[in-house]
Amino acid sequence: MTFLPNNTSGRMRRIPMALVTASMLALTGCSQQQPSSDAAQTQRGDLTIWPVIESPVAKDPAMEQAIDALLAQMTLPQKIAQMIQPEIRDITVEDMRSYGFGSFLNGGGAFPNDDKYATPQDWIALAEAMYQASMDDAINGISIPTMWGTDAVHGHNNVIGATIFPHNIGLGAAKNPDLIERIAEVTAREVMATGIDWVFAPTVAVARDPRWGRTYESYSEDPEIVRSYSAAIVRGLQGAADADFLSDRRVISTVKHFVGDGGTTHGIDQGDAEVSEQELFDIHAQGYVGGLSAGAQTVMATFNSWNGKKIHGDHYLLTQVLKERMGFDGLVVGDWNGHGQIPGCSNADCPQAALAGLDIFMVPTDAWKPLYYNLIEQVENGVIPMSRIDDAVRRILRVKKRAGLFDKPSPANRPLAGRLELIGAAEHRAVAREAVRQSLVLLKNQNQLLPLDPRQHLLVTGPGADNIGQQSGGWTISWQGTGNTNEDFPGGTSIYGGIARQVAAAGGSVELSEDGSYQQRPDVAIVVFGEEPYAEGNGDIDNLEYQRGNKTDLALLQQLQAEGIPVVALFISGRPMWVNPELNASDAFVAIWLPGSEGEGVADVILRDANGAVQHDFHGRLTFSWPATPQQAVVNRFDADYQPLLPYGFGLRYGDADVLGDSLPVEVTQDETLSDLVVFERAPRSPWQLFLHSGEQSAAVTSSVQELPGLYSRTFDRLVQEDARRFVFDGGQLARLSFISAFPRDLRGYGEANSQLVVELQRQGAVPDEVWLGMHCNADCQGAVNIANELKAAADGEWTQLAVPLQCLQQQGLSLQQVFSAMYLETEGALTLSLADVRIVAQQQAADNISCP
Repeated sequence: MTFLPNNTSGRMRRIPMALVTASMLALTGCSQQQPSSDAAQTQRGDLTIWPVIESPVAKDPAMEQAIDALLAQMTLPQKIAQMIQPEIRDITVEDMRSYGFGSFLNGGGAFPNDDKYATPQDWIALAEAMYQASMDDAINGISIPTMWGTDAVHGHNNVIGATIFPHNIGLGAAKNPDLIERIAEVTAREVMATGIDWVFAPTVAVARDPRWGRTYESYSEDPEIVRSYSAAIVRGLQGAADADFLSDRRVISTVKHFVGDGGTTHGIDQGDAEVSEQELFDIHAQGYVGGLSAGAQTVMATFNSWNGKKIHGDHYLLTQVLKERMGFDGLVVGDWNGHGQIPGCSNADCPQAALAGLDIFMVPTDAWKPLYYNLIEQVENGVIPMSRIDDAVRRILRVKKRAGLFDKPSPANRPLAGRLELIGAAEHRAVAREAVRQSLVLLKNQNQLLPLDPRQHLLVTGPGADNIGQQSGGWTISWQGTGNTNEDFPGGTSIYGGIARQVAAAGGSVELSEDGSYQQRPDVAIVVFGEEPYAEGNGDIDNLEYQRGNKTDLALLQQLQAEGIPVVALFISGRPMWVNPELNASDAFVAIWLPGSEGEGVADVILRDANGAVQHDFHGRLTFSWPATPQQAVVNRFDADYQPLLPYGFGLRYGDADVLGDSLPVEVTQDETLSDLVVFERAPRSPWQLFLHSGEQSAAVTSSVQELPGLYSRTFDRLVQEDARRFVFDGGQLARLSFISAFPRDLRGYGEANSQLVVELQRQGAVPDEVWLGMHCNADCQGAVNIANELKAAADGEWTQLAVPLQCLQQQGLSLQQVFSAMYLETEGALTLSLADVRIVAQQQAADNISCP
């Protein structure tokens, strides 16, 4: 067992961490360089590449005069408060009353009262309380309404019972801007029903490398669709500029993330877009041309860099390009503590972002308070000119006035507020079901197996068959989309549920079985399988092979094929993937993407009606090229060497001849060395799920905050958004955290390579005499070592890597052939411990150099 030194290569660096308190003016561990005003103003590129955009929302001279008058009344602290956007888990209503924040947000997986099952009334109550507190002029001396922003990215996806639409990748395949506008209108109505003003959508990234974990948030690898869709969704959310613009039925939209997030090298989330300025505009900026041309009022800055410079701190792009050249007069909001990633900045201290052109700091966690006081001090000391603050606040007030927030009733008293019948309304679900139908892409249909006669006996099988959470993907109730059951989608329909209803109505029969077993031999088997939910960087992968090293779904397809049963494969995914073996093992294969809550839309297309007629033909076409090999991640339309398995625009219709056959190449050329097996990086990586155990109680971790008697857990920001998790063991009873897979994993190759279990952790305070770190194979098979002495030797509050050779755990009884838990940690004592990374590092280590405690 060893501690790895500071100079360990790769992602796992040992970085000091400090807690933010109200008295601190900056986080420790970050450089506090003063920004250079001259450097900030330097023009980086060629402004003539960027167009001047004529917004349909013109400035109103009377409104500008009213803003002038309001600015003249405001104190510096009141102005800075308009630029601070905290999160609902980190502020109280009294904080709003005292500071008068210009806006606030709920992150993915954040709910009123920290309750996943908060009702629409709970959402309205919080919106009303925050609004009234912001308007309390007896304390603030001035009344400026706050506004609430939310990530309603495929419907009002944080609210139980809301309509969940297909994710963007599926909507792109539909190639229907009118449908997109109707989806946005529905989303706006459901958001307004809960009293919220502002939606952080649309995402207009042009994903060029499907290894990127946000690919499903992109409509296409090509900007032609993204530009038109951006305009359509902005109109749907905000209303047309010449009609009901930002009326009582509309919300403020946000075009995001400016700019280049889909073009990062190797598809790394929050990475570097190493592209020319011309390509940045031609490929990655077209969504902003469309959105701003439709009157978008807010733009969100991106986490990523452009050629090495973080865009949250890029004056050229945020100010000279977006605001001055393109003429954007709305506000620029940051992403989740994105300002803290600028060199020389921390979450609590970043004048560089304000100087670059950021108008609102999105600052969740308790860093909002030191950031607020730092910004005040930096204006008073001349680091940030007052003119920049006034410009930012003017833009914020302009958006609020255009949205009518100064004149509209309070959130609880607006026309749509409290109309609970709008949440998941039947007419809204009908739009979502239509979107599902139009998004499906038929890749293979041998012997014209589809559409199916519903009067047959059908087997519906596979892990995704009756799983609305899986078919909805990330950004669904929870941030990662994990931890949800069908009961969390009242009114929704699983894929099996939709098939079963239509088969029953036609007089056929259907059998549900996750593992492929059946009571009556089916005429056809429908296998529903695919990616588990993920969001953002948690979805980044190193190649496009589906179920690399764990081909359980392929085994199911081949089992049915061997029995002579025709197989229809329905593939759930947030990106195109290399599935040649699965294609060979299927008679028909449909890319259904992430269809959302209305799974019956799938049945509408793959089943005939009771009279044998086609209900709906396939409509969708690929807007992402389908890879020919696992390594063919960067293959995009118009590439010089363009040889995908299936090209951009491919999609069969009923009656079309099959082009794939059953003999696609399945040889995989892998690196001779094992890849690291990531168990936890920002969040548990599939197939591992985090569980808490205390005494006789156990619970899957499905929320950012989770608690059992004796064991408390919460996510927090270490380097980026919610990338670490803290565990507090009260002591007095045995408590455990564990990363568990529903099915065992064969990890013998890691044992043969003398690999190590490496945990990046931070301990705070005292350490009991026994803290056991181990892995579990079954009830009578486990191996663990006591790491108490190593924890005691680690510096209090510092991040450290702890490496345990797998041989140490094998010596204690672990079998690597069937591993259910890739890591657990338990103690009976009081302990506060945080985790940032857990993985099995596949490195060759000399067998005679193994050191165990």
